[in-house]
Amino acid sequence: MAQADKTAESEAGRLKNLLKILKPLLLILGLIALVYTFLVSIGLLGASFKFFSKDFAHQLIESSNNPLVALFGGVLATALIQSSSTTTSIVVGLVSVGTMPFQTAIYVVMGANIGTSVTNILVSLGHITRSAEFKRAYSASTIHDFFNLLAVLTLFPLQYYFNVLGFLAEHLAMEYAHIGGLEFANPIKHVTKPAITFLIHLLAERPWPILILSLVLLFLALRYLVKILKVLVIERVEAVFDTVIFKNAARAMGLGVILTVLVQSSSITTSLVVPLAGAGILTLEQIFPYTLGANVGTTITAILAALSLGNQTAVAVAFAHLLFNILGILIVWPIPAIRRIPMNLARGLTAIATSHRWLAVAYILMVFYAIPAFVIYFLG
Repeated sequence: MAQADKTAESEAGRLKNLLKILKPLLLILGLIALVYTFLVSIGLLGASFKFFSKDFAHQLIESSNNPLVALFGGVLATALIQSSSTTTSIVVGLVSVGTMPFQTAIYVVMGANIGTSVTNILVSLGHITRSAEFKRAYSASTIHDFFNLLAVLTLFPLQYYFNVLGFLAEHLAMEYAHIGGLEFANPIKHVTKPAITFLIHLLAERPWPILILSLVLLFLALRYLVKILKVLVIERVEAVFDTVIFKNAARAMGLGVILTVLVQSSSITTSLVVPLAGAGILTLEQIFPYTLGANVGTTITAILAALSLGNQTAVAVAFAHLLFNILGILIVWPIPAIRRIPMNLARGLTAIATSHRWLAVAYILMVFYAIPAFVIYFLG
């Protein structure tokens, strides 16, 4: 009996070791499958709009022709789906098939940058019953919001009157194409085309089912892609955040870029540090540059989507997203007086929200949902 127990324990131990070895391999295989699904979903999204009539396409984007409506549409859409990556990927798909104008897409992307910061604030509400923790966590979450608002307030007029982002993005995409950059998209298209063609044929080339399937695949791919990458990447570095990674601003900003490129979600990487701020491990000064880096890193999703389509205008939209964040950093970060504006606003709002907790919730509802819906309804 004792021998049988030892044999069973030995078998259980070998099985446990085997699973420990296989788990990273299975996660990597799952990661590859999800990236492939993401690329297929982008292709299906573009294909679905090709099947729609031109009249429907015009109706679809008619309310977005106003720059303010496009901006707030990006805010609302991203706040609802909790993912700027999804919003910008959809925009890239629409631009690639000509159903959304390039200029409109830039304003939607600006709005997506604001909308994505709602996730951080929602995370901070988990500390709302503990005053000291909430004060630190809420200021850490709203710093992302106020930077994006300041960047939009600065760059929106420049884009509207002088087409700064559009001009730079189009020339960058043109140069990228000239050096052969768009050739990178061809292998991806060859790999994903059989699956896209099969699914379109399976759905009898009906646009609505294709559109719905593309969105379902897109949401699922991004959701589980983030979960797997969180296991593979984020949990391994969390313990050394304060002592190594946040030692100086440049290092924190660099990490924000790298982690968000790997995870493809600024919401995840920025939300991760909110509890660390609440616990008093990280300060607002440490979190701010990390947030700026995450804003740059999140643009990789739109760039990947654009490259998979091989469309120069779509690539220009993705570059406009990247340029928006880079120019925002160049405007806000170098000058201490300007750099302190988002931090002071975050601290000021936190002081009010700490005294009146209901205002923390009201702020989310007003800024990310009520005001955008109001603008879209009356100006759209």
